[in-house]
Amino acid sequence: MPGAIKRIFVEKKPEFALEAGALFSDLKYNLGIGGLEKVRILNRYDVSGVSESEFAEAARLILSEPPVDNICPDDFFVDEATLSFAVEYLPGQYDQRADSAAQCIRLMARGEDVGVSTARVFILYGSLSASDAELIKKYCINPIEAREAKSGAPEIAAHPGAVKRLEGFSGMTEDKLRNLSTELSLAMSGADLAFCRQYFKDKGRDPTVTEIKVLDTYWSDHCRHTTFNTVIDKVEIPAHRYNEALKAAYELYLKDREALCAGQPVTLMDIAVLGMKKLRAEGELDDLDQSDEVNACSVEVAADIGGERQDWLVMFKNETHNHPTEIESFGGAATCLGGAIRDPLSGRSWVYQAMRVTGGADPRAPVRDTLQGKLPQRKIALGAAAGYSSYGNQIGIATGVVRDFYHDRFLAKRMEVGAVIGAAPKDRVKRARPEPGDLIILLGGRTGRDGCGGATGSSKKHTVESLTDCGAQV
Repeated sequence: MPGAIKRIFVEKKPEFALEAGALFSDLKYNLGIGGLEKVRILNRYDVSGVSESEFAEAARLILSEPPVDNICPDDFFVDEATLSFAVEYLPGQYDQRADSAAQCIRLMARGEDVGVSTARVFILYGSLSASDAELIKKYCINPIEAREAKSGAPEIAAHPGAVKRLEGFSGMTEDKLRNLSTELSLAMSGADLAFCRQYFKDKGRDPTVTEIKVLDTYWSDHCRHTTFNTVIDKVEIPAHRYNEALKAAYELYLKDREALCAGQPVTLMDIAVLGMKKLRAEGELDDLDQSDEVNACSVEVAADIGGERQDWLVMFKNETHNHPTEIESFGGAATCLGGAIRDPLSGRSWVYQAMRVTGGADPRAPVRDTLQGKLPQRKIALGAAAGYSSYGNQIGIATGVVRDFYHDRFLAKRMEVGAVIGAAPKDRVKRARPEPGDLIILLGGRTGRDGCGGATGSSKKHTVESLTDCGAQV
């Protein structure tokens, strides 16, 4: 029956089971599980919306590679294993394996109702105590992104209903606005919500949840950089060996800003960009590509293309993802590079070169020395490297520089930096401003069910409940 869920398990043949071998060594020698004798890793697939013949074909052509994989049927069971458990992504997380498999099966079966859920099954053999089993599960399951899966049929995500309208929003009191902020897990301040209330009151209508969520995203610290716009009314530079240099630099900043932007408040953003403003005022940035829509640093250059002089735009961008990489290493480092690529790509340039700079504590440190509430340094280092390379390989970008800095001061906070460079012929880039009536085309594939709010995590206070409420914000 096409509607029934069909399940298989796929495992690498022993000579190709490199991941299982690496995990065995990691658990035995890094985690100290001396009684461990063997580790197996299988991928579990649950597929709906296909017939028996289509499922059999998908299992052979899509869900496995016959030369390197063994397929275990639905009635597969663990024999003589000491410990076995399955791990699946949290409901709000994007499962790339499941999404890619579903897209391929839809193409093969020519149907749109195909659904795929996946889980990773770990099977361990040897002399393992209850405390060993608990330690292994804790090491293999990052609660920020995953959970232990049940053995039964996977949970089917509910289809979202109609978008709710926030009735009475334009007349809400301050207390009700605060309650609404808690209920919707918003990052906006009370002043932001009050501004929104007045706007919709003037419009004579109440907003939808989507409208408030979009405003919350665009006004978050991640997008609007509210921290950088905080007004600085007093600066004290304590005694230090760099005291005089810092004082001289700050006094030079105050002198220059008096000539360029007197009367404007002092902010971190103003401190960061004043040097560029001064260079531009002195005529030193005549090659800067100025546009309202450029998020990357864009400059105009004269390029020699086969002996012909051509005008090109060269764009630079860097992205830091320190905290996301620290709590979910693969996704944090992957989207670090992705965030850097996004801006020059949106400027219509071809991103062709990248650089990665990281900082971490000793990845060889014993797991028992891991700080409370943090991932082991080894997991962060390996997961981040895999995430960065995965995104870069799929995009097809070359990374020319990789620098890892290891120091015990990085134990408390990870450093993850990605930087890219892109270029495009200037005459192929059209600059324009959006006008009322313009059409917007949303292009791309489905990702997770996180929806609006994926960028607001940096503006929120996080609690234990954030593990499930905000897991997809990495």
